[in-house]
Amino acid sequence: MFLIAHLSDLHIGESDKVETTLLEGISQINSLKPDLVLVTGDLTENGYYDEFLRAFKFIDMIEAPTKVVPGNHDSRNVGNETFEELFSGRWGTITNSKNTIKAICLDSSEPDLNYGKIGRQQQHWMENEIEDAKNNNQYIVVVLHHHIISVPKTGRERNVLADAGDILQSLTQNDVDLVISGHKHVPYVWKLENTIFATAGTISSFKLRGKDVNSFNTYNIDKNSLKIYLNQIYGDKIILGEYK
Repeated sequence: MFLIAHLSDLHIGESDKVETTLLEGISQINSLKPDLVLVTGDLTENGYYDEFLRAFKFIDMIEAPTKVVPGNHDSRNVGNETFEELFSGRWGTITNSKNTIKAICLDSSEPDLNYGKIGRQQQHWMENEIEDAKNNNQYIVVVLHHHIISVPKTGRERNVLADAGDILQSLTQNDVDLVISGHKHVPYVWKLENTIFATAGTISSFKLRGKDVNSFNTYNIDKNSLKIYLNQIYGDKIILGEYK
């Protein structure tokens, strides 16, 4: 069995309380000893250089192999350039130590805009990486900030992925195993055809809806099943979905 931890929407710079909650969340993730940690964007509140430096220090505390993608807040104020400098590119791949899981990480952000877009170049690259993973019999995870399917209880839809239809077609036609995202601060899970789509809540931002609390997701993966858990930072561990 393999374990992936998924955190999102840190929002460093929102308030001092964010960093205290984030530190506790990272401590909990390290205690789980995951095979991979995937971070789906909005590391910063405003994309400022100082915010990125602070975010980098927190990400560096994660003990497992980690890959980070940018969010819409990270691409404000020329933050997309800072992200690329500190995190060695805005998209790429990462595998676990046994090379049985491949995470294909995309940049869905657009400078100074809230909506997202993958674009033809990244889509073509993603499809090639999916084909390569299939040839190597790897479990495929696609990682991005913006959700592809609208998230319930998040108000009027304004920040959708502009090319969601094209990307959704690529993912489902290629039977991608798991697609993870953040952005809306609301955890949710869907199954569409043979693909599971999961969004994470925010690990440390206080921009929360209703009774939601800070959390991160974990994915327990074995040959025949996927279990998705919501891990509340100051609360319970709740199963979000189980698929065989």
